Parts: sequence; structure tokens; C-alpha cells
Amino acid sequence: METVIKVGIADMNIVSAPNTIRTTGLGSCVGVIVYDSSQPLAGLAHIMLPDSSIAKNSQPINKSKFADTAIIELKSRLIHAGSNPRKLKAKIAGGAEMFSFSSANEMMRIGPRNVEAVKSALQNENIQLVAEDTGGKSGRTIEFNPESFILQIRTVNKGITEL
Repeated sequence: METVIKVGIADMNIVSAPNTIRTTGLGSCVGVIVYDSSQPLAGLAHIMLPDSSIAKNSQPINKSKFADTAIIELKSRLIHAGSNPRKLKAKIAGGAEMFSFSSANEMMRIGPRNVEAVKSALQNENIQLVAEDTGGKSGRTIEFNPESFILQIRTVNKGITEL
């Protein structure tokens, strides 16, 4: 029986077929799917911020929240579950600019900064980015099927696309 594994904000999980994995409410956040192209196994992280350096040092950080820590953790979980690190590929969606600001302050551009940080983290972990649907000003919901490797993206007011 097929189950949809749901991933919340600043959360991650892995899934194997016939189950699928989904996250909702991607605005400036980036949904990262990392999957093993040789078997029906995938993980999803709902990343909120680009860099863990802003986290307070006195508490353990939520690794799922930041691009620089989430990609490493997701890769580790997939390898622990039996994935071949050389077969890992990624698809990403999200990173919208949900609000317009009159200032040109780079810190306020969270969506684009998240996308850049995710791409950098994937490259650092030698995970090939094969598809993306990022930017814009609309929220997204994504669902990945680890058997077909299809990422379905529902974008507010724009319908459904597949990567």
C-alpha cells in the first residue's frame, strides 16, 4: 500500500517505493530531493535558510533548516539506508521572492540566497543537480516518486508541472 511521507518546514526524511514524499508551503524555502538513480530510494529536505552560521552556538542546530547542513545530513541518511553515493542526483524547487522590498538589501533576498546555497552544497557533496524549478513569486508544493524519479510541482495559480 502506497503512503505519502510528509516533510514539514525545516524537516527532512527519506522514502523508498512504493511510497512517495511530499512537502508543502515552499515560498522562499527550497525543497531538495536527493535520490539514488540506481534504486527507488530518495530523501527530501525543506530548507529555510542558506547558512547555519547564524544559528546560536549554545544549542544543537536543526540540520534540516540550513542548506549547508541539510545536504550533508540528507546524503548521510541515504548512504546509511543503502544508497550508492556515486549514483546520487538532485532536483530542487522553491526559492521564490514572496515579498518585494524597496531596498536592495541582499539579506532580504532569502529565496535566491537559498537556491545559491543549495546549489553550492550539492556541488560540495558531488551530487549532480539534474532539474530545478526555482524563483518567481509563487508558493509551491512538491511530491517525489522514488520509483519513476518524477518530481511533481504544484505552483500557486500556475498549475502542475513535472520534472
